Amino acid sequence: MSEAVKLKLSKKDLETDQDVRWCPGCGDYAILATVQRTLANLGIKRENTVFISGIGCSSRFPYYMNTYGFHTIHGRAPAIASGLKITRPELDVWVITGDGDALSIGGNHTIHALRRNMDLKIILFNNQIYGLTKGQYSPTSTLGTRAPSTPSGSIDHPVNPISLVLGAGATFVARATDTDAKLGAAILEQAYKHKGAVFVEMLQNCPVFNDGVWDAVKDDPANRQILLADGQPLLFAKGTKGIVMTPDLRPQIVDVGEGPGQTPASQLVVHKEAGSPVYAQFLSQLVQPDFPMPVGVLYRAEKPTYDQLATQQMEDAKAKLGLGDLNKLMFSGMTWEVGADGTRH
Repeated sequence: MSEAVKLKLSKKDLETDQDVRWCPGCGDYAILATVQRTLANLGIKRENTVFISGIGCSSRFPYYMNTYGFHTIHGRAPAIASGLKITRPELDVWVITGDGDALSIGGNHTIHALRRNMDLKIILFNNQIYGLTKGQYSPTSTLGTRAPSTPSGSIDHPVNPISLVLGAGATFVARATDTDAKLGAAILEQAYKHKGAVFVEMLQNCPVFNDGVWDAVKDDPANRQILLADGQPLLFAKGTKGIVMTPDLRPQIVDVGEGPGQTPASQLVVHKEAGSPVYAQFLSQLVQPDFPMPVGVLYRAEKPTYDQLATQQMEDAKAKLGLGDLNKLMFSGMTWEVGADGTRH
């Protein structure tokens, strides 16, 4: 995060003169509004802020942010963002991507940006479908998804995005739904302040090709979401149900209380944002339809970022060897001259 003086901005200051071109009812509208409002409230310096996207419906995002931006190529946004962050470490670099863009053709780039702990804020719009190319199944599509590319139903086992990025080494992992502006804003503010590899999964609706895929989660938050709070037990259904860990490390839903057949709240799993990666992986396995889905900050850790280490390495080299001389370097080591007669000297 840049050490900028906080400016007084409004959401309108983050808007552009471009027509926002998404389908009516698309969840992208809500995410865009939340990002604009949150960054305005944070008083960012727009000239120090960059949004980088790949290919997909979500990747129109940079056109609608009154900051700098790149609309790049399919799956390569993390690589381009990494290059920018290394060369201009003072910039706040955001990556906007989708489940197809980031987890299929861009899977390797996403994994390596996270394992290097690049200081990037990656927001993944997960609608479990390829929307821009007319509804093919994606890496996150559920088993049996019927789409133009899988008319008999997908036989691919889906990727679990949270589990994948935890394994890759993300140091800030969170989840929200597209229409939950309050939680989304709280997560974005914390993501902005975090130094390191951020991954935020937005459960986003595609009203044309995969309408209602997250309706159970969004329409019944009391029973289908676990709102995470650091230091608090995993509770839902207005505190009447909770999550315990079985001896073989599996999640299990229990009734909470002191009566027969009930489990005291003291025996529930307690959420720790800065807990172990093993616990975070446990959380990642809470997915619909078997479990309510955790929303909020699932995991955070502090460790040196790639750009910090790269900058320090260059400074150490300068201190030891002095400033480089490209001409001297070109004529050092194994060099020779070739004469007109072809002889080498």
